[in-house]
Amino acid sequence: MPTLRDLPAVDQLLQLPGSSQLMERFGRPLTLQAIRASLDDLRFQLKEHKLPSVPSNDQILVKTESLLVEWTKSTLVPVINASGVILHTNLGRAPLSKAALQAMAEASRGFSNLEFDIESGRRGSRLIHAESLLRRLTGAEAAIVVNNNASAVLLVLSALASKKRVIISRSQLVEIGGGFRVPEVMKQSGAKLVEVGATNKVHLSDYEEALIEPAALVMRAHRSNFKLVGFTDEPELKSIVVLAHGFGVPVVDDLGSGALVDTAKYGLAHEPTVQESLAAGADLVCFSGDKLLGGPQAGIILGGADLLAKIKKHPLARAVRADKTCLAGLITTLLHYLKDEAEREIPILKMISMRPEQVKGRAEAWAAQLGQGDVVQGESTVGGGSLPGESMPTWLLALDVKSPDKFLKSLRKAETPIIARTAANRILLDPRTVLIDEENMMLECLKKELYEND
Repeated sequence: MPTLRDLPAVDQLLQLPGSSQLMERFGRPLTLQAIRASLDDLRFQLKEHKLPSVPSNDQILVKTESLLVEWTKSTLVPVINASGVILHTNLGRAPLSKAALQAMAEASRGFSNLEFDIESGRRGSRLIHAESLLRRLTGAEAAIVVNNNASAVLLVLSALASKKRVIISRSQLVEIGGGFRVPEVMKQSGAKLVEVGATNKVHLSDYEEALIEPAALVMRAHRSNFKLVGFTDEPELKSIVVLAHGFGVPVVDDLGSGALVDTAKYGLAHEPTVQESLAAGADLVCFSGDKLLGGPQAGIILGGADLLAKIKKHPLARAVRADKTCLAGLITTLLHYLKDEAEREIPILKMISMRPEQVKGRAEAWAAQLGQGDVVQGESTVGGGSLPGESMPTWLLALDVKSPDKFLKSLRKAETPIIARTAANRILLDPRTVLIDEENMMLECLKKELYEND
């Protein structure tokens, strides 16, 4: 029977040529940890009498290499989104334009003038880089970019309404992804939440009654991830603004999705735009950079210069500020809008604006290359907490396989995982959400899986 004494010492294994190779790939400290972990596992198995013999030194190093590969493997990897959900929150939301990616790479490759004034040679401000573009695009007096929209709302409330009353409709106390709720974000700022109206019915008089007592803000949170239908009613933003301003209270509009173009032009429901909120008189508008805007993850606050000046000076503004790569990607994305090339350059707008016949052509080409599959009608969705319940006609490649669930799992285990869906025991792949550059890689993987599935 093998004993613990039969195991090699750590130093003995380190002298082997195979260990030198591992140290070149993974570094000495990590390789040493892996060797010790391998030996610890072998000791445990020996004590439990689970080993008929002690592995050779080379076998121990093979085990060590497996550990090192597992430890250093990235858990964040690219995937191919064939699900038909354009802004798939679980898949990272908006893919970026090639120009935005290039700008982010250039900002990261070396140094930049992030907080340096080149003309004066003195310290500058990172806040200026996207602000001028946002002002030109929307007509707002001022703007600030933070790391996401929840931070934007938290910063606004912390800077302007800590320990003060903030009035909001009960119909807008929503929960966003991951279990985070708007009321909890508001309370975290120290603001005193004042709910008005009922879940389904809110009247202007409800706001008026709440405004009799002093308030710091009136807030509207756009219901971007669900619809309220049936016996419902609530005042328009413009009416809320007029009433609140009569009491000398600013209005904050949390739009969430951040549309800069009218989604109705693509056959979808109209999503309120940033420009419309400002035109209705909202003093501040908060929205995301990585949803309908189509840029990197960011939160954007824009509106009156006086209010933004207070927000920019608040200590929390530093804690939630955007970094140089985010700003570089966002600036380039905003330039696509300014140059009237958004539909051509921003991936999510390209997907949304893609005509059904274009999608059908791609699905038919896929079927031809695979030599199997049916092209069937279906629906794509915008997703990402935007345009709830809205879908657009699409064409899907439907594949018949022995075990759809097993096939989907195999696709997810591919070198570049493929995310598809099933219906009626068929694999469905939507060309609308698959980037052109990913097609060949996806088709090669599908060929391999279909061949093995036969």
